[in-house]
Amino acid sequence: MAAIKKFFEKRKLNVKFKKAGEGHRLDEPPSASSSRMSHSHSQAATPRASSSRGPEGEVARKAAADAALARMEMKQQSKTADGMVIQRARMKREMEAERKRLMEAEAKGAAARAAPKEVVKDGAPMLGAVLFKCPDIGPQVLPRDEMDSAIHRFLLDNYEDEPELTSALMIYTLNKNKDKVKVCIETLIKYLDNIINNPNEEKFWKIRQNNKAFQDRVADMKGTEEFLLAAGFSLKSLPFEDGEAMFYVFDAELAQDSERLQNMKDVLLQAEPIKPELDRDIKVFHPSNSASKFRIPDEFYSISPEEFKKEQQRREEATEKLGMLRTKAMRERDEQRELRKYRYTLLRVRFPDGVILQGVFRANESMKKAFEFVRENLQNNWIPFQLASSTGSKLEEGEATLAELGLAPATLLNFSWDASVIKEVAAQQGQAITNVFLTGDLLAQIQQL
Repeated sequence: MAAIKKFFEKRKLNVKFKKAGEGHRLDEPPSASSSRMSHSHSQAATPRASSSRGPEGEVARKAAADAALARMEMKQQSKTADGMVIQRARMKREMEAERKRLMEAEAKGAAARAAPKEVVKDGAPMLGAVLFKCPDIGPQVLPRDEMDSAIHRFLLDNYEDEPELTSALMIYTLNKNKDKVKVCIETLIKYLDNIINNPNEEKFWKIRQNNKAFQDRVADMKGTEEFLLAAGFSLKSLPFEDGEAMFYVFDAELAQDSERLQNMKDVLLQAEPIKPELDRDIKVFHPSNSASKFRIPDEFYSISPEEFKKEQQRREEATEKLGMLRTKAMRERDEQRELRKYRYTLLRVRFPDGVILQGVFRANESMKKAFEFVRENLQNNWIPFQLASSTGSKLEEGEATLAELGLAPATLLNFSWDASVIKEVAAQQGQAITNVFLTGDLLAQIQQL
């Protein structure tokens, strides 16, 4: 089963599409598919002539008419089939070129990560790139731009096997503007509804390529051409006004298949983007005096270091001018601006034995997520514990974000068991809880900071 089908099955959307005709390879010469159609039409035409009744001349004329009609139908269908083969072959070439470009970019990124890093003597260790994972496409863990390329390549690889499902995912995944995606989906659904409600009206089968609404809402969105071709449209030159224009024209036979068109609508309505997830990039370190020293990559910030400095200077100047006259609303605006400075937070948790657990978070993740992160890596994860800042302030396991708590872009927290619970457990068991805090698998990966 294709990976795309597995993706949709996870989301409880299982649709089956009927494939038009006998099928053919994208690289098959047009003559091969035409010869098959020619053979089928000749078989269909013969019985009409042989079963005629009446005078010999009438039979001959009817046979000639039937043969002419068969030739016209064959010519039209051959022309349509040839056009679709050419368009699909073109799309396949474009996808291969894009796939090659993405693979080269991924290889370049991997080589850059493998290159020797500059060593800064007596400096705090520099965190590497922020990493992402995407279980839907495989186990790899990559920087964001490389993960986006891997997702794109995953979609290209699966298009030929499941074009209807894959192209819908392309629209949701490869276009970042949610408002434009919404308008695009609504427009495509309207096209499909027009065909479902008017299966015999040719005017509803056509979309002029240069139509302003089509250009504004559909044409510039990635994945839409792939979706239109998968649905049953093909690009043709047709008479328009005083000349000709290019139209997407829907296949007349597929227009009668309302069940398939409804499936296409369901996929468009229920598909979701394939999103990368932030990888915690978990690390465990031996006790170190450098635990509170951080060197954070620029990608942790929503703005560049230069913009950050200018913003700080602007705020200092504004504070000097206004003195004590700053209003509550102005202070709240400054606080919100402060929160938006950071994308990620590097969190280190120091245990009583000095061992350090490190993970990467989004700055807008809650403190509850930080507690869950620590808990799932504990050997005795059923015992309540506390986390405190470097100043000794205890942190609550709540919905306040790391940025709101002033923990972005990096912080060191101190771990301790809940003293009352530890005392009670020790009394019941007759011995103290072990001083080993983290799981054995994690401690096996311990390294120097």
